[in-house]
Amino acid sequence: MSNDKPKLPQLQEAEYIDILKQAISQIRTARIQIAKQVNSTTNSVYWNLGKLLSEKQLEEGYGSGVVQQLSIDLKSEFPDLGLSPRNLWDMKRFYEHYSQADTKLRQAVAVLPWGHNLLLINKVKDNSQIEFYVNETLQKGWSRDLLLNAIKMDSYSLAQRQFKTHNFDQTLPKAHADYANEVFKSSYNLGFLGITEPVKELELENRLIAKIRAFVLELGKGFSFIGNQYRLEYNNKEYFVDMLFFHRGLRSLVAIELKIGGFKAEYVGKMNLYLSLLDRLEKGENENPSIGIILCADKDHLDVEIALQDINKPIGVAEYQLLLPKAELQSLILNELNATQQENE
Repeated sequence: MSNDKPKLPQLQEAEYIDILKQAISQIRTARIQIAKQVNSTTNSVYWNLGKLLSEKQLEEGYGSGVVQQLSIDLKSEFPDLGLSPRNLWDMKRFYEHYSQADTKLRQAVAVLPWGHNLLLINKVKDNSQIEFYVNETLQKGWSRDLLLNAIKMDSYSLAQRQFKTHNFDQTLPKAHADYANEVFKSSYNLGFLGITEPVKELELENRLIAKIRAFVLELGKGFSFIGNQYRLEYNNKEYFVDMLFFHRGLRSLVAIELKIGGFKAEYVGKMNLYLSLLDRLEKGENENPSIGIILCADKDHLDVEIALQDINKPIGVAEYQLLLPKAELQSLILNELNATQQENE
């Protein structure tokens, strides 16, 4: 009997690939949901056993004999539930730790694997920190080892820092920096473009130019549009700034670079060059230093912080939103990047 796959017409094959992708996605989603249900059921059993031990006021020491015998009898009845004396005491600690916590936190820890919960109650005492690590684990699918590494790195404290995705404080006079910090946002909503399909950077720029009034309103008061693909020539080389504005209050040229994907450190070096050229070639005598904004689909605060660390030109990094779910937007961007890469091959 032949093992060759049946050959499908091109259209059918494309449809099949789409069906296969959706089926895989459905199975993976179902597995995650099943795992959560299993964890929830197991944790519910552990919660109730912990509650029983707590209400009977059993404590390690005088209650050890009772728990020891309870473990023996329960294991003979339920050998697969992990009912060792140590685990029974952990169940009691689990119940007592969360019995007074808010409902939201109790619901979150209920779907974590038991090993993750033990790690959290052993390593983290503050419930607000536990909630942070629980949410990160659920969102990012952390294994127990990754959770432990996050705790050791004190990821909670890092996340609480007030990250600034610009270097205005280091590159501008204080009054000017404070004003710039008020003018520029960390995120811009470009939903007025009505984008529902993948676009390239030039297409995104063209759509913004076509609706420049709406974009200027989104940027805020004080912006005047100068031009797009603004040409700069120096040392017999040409450079083009995606979009160039002037802000009356700041008295600064503002260069905006558009990126359809996530932030990359190399974008900062390119912007730094553009700002140097603008200051050398375009800035008026009574104007302040030019400011650059890198507008991208996504950014990581730590990546931005390290990329801006030793840059001497004022640069900010902002995200844009297209009124699409983030997962859908990322999918569109990924498909576009893949298409672009195939075109270049």
